[in-house]
Amino acid sequence: MNLGWWWRLFAGALAGFLFFHGFAATETAPNYSFMYDATSASTLSYYDYIIVGGGTAGCPLAATLSQNATVLLLERGGSPYGNPNLTKMASFGAALSDLSRSSPSQRFISEDGVINARARVLGGGSCINAGFYTRASDEYIKQAGWDGRLVNESYQWMEKSVAFEPSLGQWQSAVRDGLLEAGVMPSNGFTYDHIYGTKVGGTIFDQQGNRHTAADLLEYANPSGLTVFLHASVHKILFAIKGKRRPKAHGVVFRDATGAKHKAYLKQGSKNEIIISAGALGSPQLLMLSGVGPAQHLKSHDITVVLDQPLVGQGMSDNPMNAVFIPSPLPVEVSLIQVVGITHFGSYIEAASGENFAGGASSSPAVEYMNNLDETTFRGGFILEKVMGPISTGHLELRTRNPNDNPSVTFNYFKDPQDLQRCVQGIQTIEKIIESKAFFRFRYEFLSWPILLNMTANAPLNLLPKHYNPSMPLEVFCKDTVMTIWHYHGGCQVGKVVDLDYKVLGVDALRVIDGSTFNDSPGTNPQATVHGCEDIE
Repeated sequence: MNLGWWWRLFAGALAGFLFFHGFAATETAPNYSFMYDATSASTLSYYDYIIVGGGTAGCPLAATLSQNATVLLLERGGSPYGNPNLTKMASFGAALSDLSRSSPSQRFISEDGVINARARVLGGGSCINAGFYTRASDEYIKQAGWDGRLVNESYQWMEKSVAFEPSLGQWQSAVRDGLLEAGVMPSNGFTYDHIYGTKVGGTIFDQQGNRHTAADLLEYANPSGLTVFLHASVHKILFAIKGKRRPKAHGVVFRDATGAKHKAYLKQGSKNEIIISAGALGSPQLLMLSGVGPAQHLKSHDITVVLDQPLVGQGMSDNPMNAVFIPSPLPVEVSLIQVVGITHFGSYIEAASGENFAGGASSSPAVEYMNNLDETTFRGGFILEKVMGPISTGHLELRTRNPNDNPSVTFNYFKDPQDLQRCVQGIQTIEKIIESKAFFRFRYEFLSWPILLNMTANAPLNLLPKHYNPSMPLEVFCKDTVMTIWHYHGGCQVGKVVDLDYKVLGVDALRVIDGSTFNDSPGTNPQATVHGCEDIE
C-alpha cells in the first residue's frame, strides 16, 4: 500500500518548516496577522490551495502547506481565543450547552435519537472535546498504509505544542487502580501509545487548566503564505467540466456573516488543489451540495449532478458510549478523561469527575444527566465504556441545500451483535471497578450496583424510549442508555470515496482529509491522528 499523501507532504515540508522558523519570527496565538473576518474578503481571489474547514485537520494542514504555497483556510465559525468556555477545563460542558446560532458547538440529533455535537470554531473539535490525547495503535497505522516513522515524527511535532501529562487526582487514581484490580493489565503508566492494559494518557489541558487546540498549530504557519477567513460558510465546490476528461475542482463559493457571496479560485498549477476538511458531517455534506454524491438523492434536492457517487455519505459510524454515574461520599476533583483501560475484548474504559459536566443546559447527554441528579448526590463522577470500531454503520443524507443546516445522519448503534457484546463486557468491567478495594471509599455502600444502573437508565441520556429495569439483561441497558463520545466518522471513506492519497475518486484537484475518511476510529481518541493526517472529530 502506498504511503499516504499527507505523510509525504509532511516530510517534504518539515525541512522547509525548520528553515523558515530558523530565520523568521513566528506569530503567537491569538494575534495572527493572517486571520480575518470573512466580511473583509474580496469578491474574487486566487490561491495555490484552498482548505475548507479550520478544524483538527485543517489547521495543521494550512500551517504546513503555507511554507511553500499560498493557502486560503475557510472556517465557518469564529475564533476560540478569549472565550473561557473553550479555553478553561473547568468550563467544559458550557460550550456544549450553548444552543445559540453563534455557538462554537452545533447540536445535532441522529436519527437514532442520540444527542450529539459538531464543532463550529477555528480549531474544530479540539476546542470543545474532553481533551484526551492518545496515539493510534501500530496496527491501525499499518492497516492504513502509513509510514510509521513519519507518523511518529508528526505526532512528536504536535505534542510539543498541544499535549501534556495530566496530574492525577485521587478519584482518577482510584479508577486506574480499580481497572488493574478488574484485570485490565498490565499497568502501563503514562504514555501516549495505544497498548493493551491500563494507562494514563495525555491531555491538551496544561497544568493551569488551559486548553491547547489545533488553532495553536497555526503558530507554525508562514504568515505571508496563509489567509484565514472566519465566519466563512462554503456553499459549494466549483468544477470545470467543459473540455475536461473528467470534472476538475477549481474554486469555491462562500458567504460571510452578512450573506455576501465570495468566490475563491485555484491559481494555475499542476499541484494546486482544494482540500475539504469539514469533518465527518461537513465533508460528505459539501460533496453532495457540490454535485458529487448519489445521483437520485441530489436530483431530489434540485442539485446538478457533477458525478454520480453513491458511496458519499455511506459508512457513517459513531462509537457507542455507555456510562454509569457514581455518587461519592467524598469530594472528588474536577477531571476529564485521563485514565483509560484498553481491553482485549474491544471496549475502552474511561472516567471523568466533578462539576465540569454541569454546563447549565441540556445539549450533551452527560450535562443532562448531571443536571437531573439530586443535589445531595451530585458529587461524584462517571465511569464509561466506548465500543472499539465500531462494526455497525449507517448513512448520511441532505435535509436542505443550506450548508449551515445539519444533514440527516443515522449511525445504527448496536446493529452488529458484536458491538452489543462489547458494550456488555465493558459494563461488567465497570461493575468490577466500582466494587474494587481501590474504589471503595468513593461509593456509598447502600447504592448497590443494580441501583446505580437503574439511576443511570432513568436519566434523560437520549431521546430513546426506556425499557430497562434491574431484572433485565445488560443488552437492554446498553441499547437504552447509548450516548456519544463525539468520535463519529465515515462518509468519505478510503477506497470508496477517496483513494489512498485521499484524492476524491472520479474528479481532479480535490481531496478530503478528515475523520470522514476513517473506517474505524483510531485508538481510544482520534484527535492526535486527525491532527497528524486527517480530521477526526
